[in-house]
Amino acid sequence: MCGIVGYIGHREAYPIVLNGLKRLEYRGYDSAGIALYDGEKIKLCKTKGKVADLELKVSKEMATIGNLGIGHTRWATHGEPNDVNSHPHYSNSGDLVLIHNGIIENYVVLKKELINRGYTFSSDTDTEVLVNLIEEIKKNENVKLGKAVQIALNEVVGAYAIAVFDRKKPDEIVVAKLGSPLAIGIGDNEFFIASDASPFIEFTNNAIYLEAVSYTHLTLPTTPYV
Repeated sequence: MCGIVGYIGHREAYPIVLNGLKRLEYRGYDSAGIALYDGEKIKLCKTKGKVADLELKVSKEMATIGNLGIGHTRWATHGEPNDVNSHPHYSNSGDLVLIHNGIIENYVVLKKELINRGYTFSSDTDTEVLVNLIEEIKKNENVKLGKAVQIALNEVVGAYAIAVFDRKKPDEIVVAKLGSPLAIGIGDNEFFIASDASPFIEFTNNAIYLEAVSYTHLTLPTTPYV
């Protein structure tokens, strides 16, 4: 089923995201990954295997400083379970990073269009197609990330729960869902994202379960709208 966890706020994101992934292990998965923004760069680590394998790899390869982070446990659909196909996925510019539960049914057509426009792909996933589609729309139509997500999802056929952020606007995470579950926890100038409320239950009891078709900005320090 895969699992999504995210955090933006005043706390260190890494332990919240990592522990959240552990709590979502019941959903089933074959790989795991995490991305953190440290104030300057997006740092990403992902691996085939268990969350414990990810934790070990992070301890060897990546600093864990940052107040913005997203994490994912993947159950392979498009592309075999390996490090490259694991989430999160970067856009070609490296500015956008995205996690996704669900299946984009028309990703092959979208991928061909993006390749014709000069995009390259390192994975076999529909998720890497989606993050680059968002980037292409954001760039070509000169719109903000939230609007680019809306437009991109109107071109997508399938089901999804996504969380995406832009390195150039690190006070915001954009989330959206169609079919796949997604919950948002609201704290004191902080927001939590997860496939269910278990990853953030000790931090806030103010949880919103998004409607069947939903699109939301989570922007600090303002209150999100759903």
